[in-house]
Amino acid sequence: MRIGELSQRTGASRRLLRYYEEQGLIAAQRCANGYRSYDERFVDRVLQIRGLLDAGLPTRIIKQILPCLDKPRTIYFPDATPEMLATLEGERDRMNERIRCLERNRDAVTEYLCAVREYGAHGS
Repeated sequence: MRIGELSQRTGASRRLLRYYEEQGLIAAQRCANGYRSYDERFVDRVLQIRGLLDAGLPTRIIKQILPCLDKPRTIYFPDATPEMLATLEGERDRMNERIRCLERNRDAVTEYLCAVREYGAHGS
């Protein structure tokens, strides 16, 4: 697929997709006319990259862990430095805290909705 279709299917701008390519996060084949052509698997890959970026991971770390997201998995242990492992552990812990916070917020919104509906059913 061409870059426009990948952009449309993932919600990532063409500029952002070119950046991902520069960073080595995705790769395009080049057609005879010079246009980029992306494999179907990059739809999920781009969505995963966006999720990891939203979670706060830098692209240099994402590049290291992307093989863990593939099926079958291919993990390159020689790239795992102590600093990278410490960074990943810190990011994982930060993600867990964000998840806990999101769960608390979701539960509060659910409680509010239930209370409003209950009031509407009996208070009107």
